[in-house]
Amino acid sequence: MTERVITSLTNDTVKSVRALHMRKERETTGRFLAEGLKFIGEALDQGRSPKLLMVGLEARPHAILDRAITATLRDGGEVVTVTHPILEKISRRDNPQTVLGVFDQVYTPLANIRPSSAPAWVALEQVRDPGNLGTIIRTADAAGCGGVILIGDCVDPYSVEAVRATMGSVFAVAIARATAAEFLAWRQTWPGNVVGTRLDAAVGYRDASIQSPALILMGNEQAGLTDTLAAACDVNVKIPMRGRADSLNLAIATGVMVYAVTDAS
Repeated sequence: MTERVITSLTNDTVKSVRALHMRKERETTGRFLAEGLKFIGEALDQGRSPKLLMVGLEARPHAILDRAITATLRDGGEVVTVTHPILEKISRRDNPQTVLGVFDQVYTPLANIRPSSAPAWVALEQVRDPGNLGTIIRTADAAGCGGVILIGDCVDPYSVEAVRATMGSVFAVAIARATAAEFLAWRQTWPGNVVGTRLDAAVGYRDASIQSPALILMGNEQAGLTDTLAAACDVNVKIPMRGRADSLNLAIATGVMVYAVTDAS
């Protein structure tokens, strides 16, 4: 395929890409939007090329962009050059990135997860905040975790807000999703320890003896881990609150747990 130029804000391609801000459209198409050359470069490094690459007039020349254009066209995708107002409309920002990419969503089935491929994995029950989820995916990547498993009614990991918060790690970390029942059945095959976090736990997070590979189970931002999933853990631990605050942000708490477990492995 060859490149083309779009200048109209009402162009059908512009409308379809902008619609990826909506979960219904992402679920219908199985695609998502990533903004910026950093994200595009991370995708290319993981063998993922855009299905559609939108390039601002001011973006060229750039080595990563040249790679992206070559990979997109090679793999049957489309490259379009667009104006600054189009980038603003799609990104919903006054100062948008100069390159946008549309990618296929990828979910890893639970059956395909290889627990021993990493010292730790993260499972999240009904996480609601896209910023938290994106930050957790980024943290899991930084700590060398195998991936993130979403349990129950979670926020969409491929929302624009969540993807932004991953800083590109959305392409590097396996993402799985399951109902609570599916997760509980699959959890029985886990070869290491499943570690839950609860404010009412008796064991401190530094004191538990955890067998690798560890599966770190974190609960909802407001309610925490449900009794059902907490009961499925080999051990539940707490992160002590020493000041006036009675809890930590979910992404921060997950980061504490991830590094406590991986540093001990």
